[in-house]
Amino acid sequence: MAQRKELIANLIALIGSLVLIGVVIGLLKMCSKPNEPLAPTTGINKTGAGTAVLTTGVRERISQGEKMLLKKEESGTEKPEFQAAKQKGVRAMAESNYQQAAHEFEEAIQKYRNAHETLIYLNNARIGDNKAQTIAVVAPIGSDPNGALEILRGVAQVQNEINQAGGINGVPIKVVIANDSDDPEIAKQVASELVKTSEVLGVVGHFSSGATLAAGEEYNAGKLVTISPVSTAVKLSDFSPYVFRTVPNDAIAAKELAKYMLASLKKQKAAVFYNSQSDYSKSLKSKFVEEVFANGGQLDKDLEFDLSDSGFSARQSVEKAIERGVQVLMLAANTGVLDKALLVIQANQKRLSLLGGDDVYAPKIMADGGEAAVGMIVAVAWHIDGNPGSDFPRSSGQLWGSPVNWRTAMSYDAAQALTAALKRNTTRAGVQQALSAPDFSATGASGTVQFLSSGDRNGSIQLVEIRPGNRSGTGYDFVPVPR
Repeated sequence: MAQRKELIANLIALIGSLVLIGVVIGLLKMCSKPNEPLAPTTGINKTGAGTAVLTTGVRERISQGEKMLLKKEESGTEKPEFQAAKQKGVRAMAESNYQQAAHEFEEAIQKYRNAHETLIYLNNARIGDNKAQTIAVVAPIGSDPNGALEILRGVAQVQNEINQAGGINGVPIKVVIANDSDDPEIAKQVASELVKTSEVLGVVGHFSSGATLAAGEEYNAGKLVTISPVSTAVKLSDFSPYVFRTVPNDAIAAKELAKYMLASLKKQKAAVFYNSQSDYSKSLKSKFVEEVFANGGQLDKDLEFDLSDSGFSARQSVEKAIERGVQVLMLAANTGVLDKALLVIQANQKRLSLLGGDDVYAPKIMADGGEAAVGMIVAVAWHIDGNPGSDFPRSSGQLWGSPVNWRTAMSYDAAQALTAALKRNTTRAGVQQALSAPDFSATGASGTVQFLSSGDRNGSIQLVEIRPGNRSGTGYDFVPVPR
């Protein structure tokens, strides 16, 4: 009996020793095994013959063609044949089969040509592993797909035009697309990754002023230029020597709107609707208030209505404004509160004159605002009918088969400015120096692109008015107000 107990004890000891040895061996293997590969100093990890795959947590938000960032590019009904060809192209890009990828992307564009992400991927596939000058475009794909498409459209057109003309000094342009969902924290992460990616020589982006301000800190620290096509907050002026923009800032838009109210409408008292959570909205509101006061107008503090307030009521706010003798409602709304701005338009029913900032320039305002929105004046950077002598409306129409708006024009201008700088110098430092030079200029959709020392565009604002029309498909159009 004692021998049996001793045998059992020895077996238990042996099993315990084997388990302990196994654990030790496993730990030794973990210690000797290399960690998960980190991004090299360039910020990318080359797989196979070429496609750059980012290896950080933001890698799924960045693509040169090896993944689809936009789930849908088509306006209206999804086109399955287009989607199938595009997906085949993406798979081929991920496998570094560039010739096949180019073929599939070409097939996709034949099925649906107004495809901006696809055209960028096609041009990237045609370059393959060959030498290229790389720029990036950051768009709000995850939060505002339509706004993202407007940005990508302008950059895609520049890349296509330059590459068809032989590139920059014989070298084609490659475009990296990034999705920051217009979220400041994600924008910072994306910007940090692009800074680490040494191939990227400049960036077009970001969308909202808040995202651009957040990302701008990373670009400034990493000495990488970004040019925002649509961020207008005055905070961005003199923010960084590496942050530029092709859209005029809010002070210019506010001045034009206040001038129109006081001189053209000949009305003195306004109420303002804004979003206290938006840098853009606060910026436009404050500058409009300053301009109205500076030129003899009136605006009481309690007639500034915060659209982000949980207790906001469009009907009550409009009635209060009317009771207080207000003659003009100024909608300094950002994209995130457009639905509430629409409620104001509908509650007003054309009783008071309406003014709006550039985020109000949206098909939704015409489609859902309807007759109640007719006559509203909006300040934008560009309008397709604003400069009859420009070639851009014709060339963009031929490429896409549809008209473009101010966001696309400003994105086109930003990409044109970057490529013009690259013609002077193909280093990050050289691009910044070129854009900052007093003699710098580029030819854009809206004319000559030049920058002030503040990084602001040396440009003007176009006022447009909502009128009945057929171009937009809503029954209403934005049309230029004669200067």
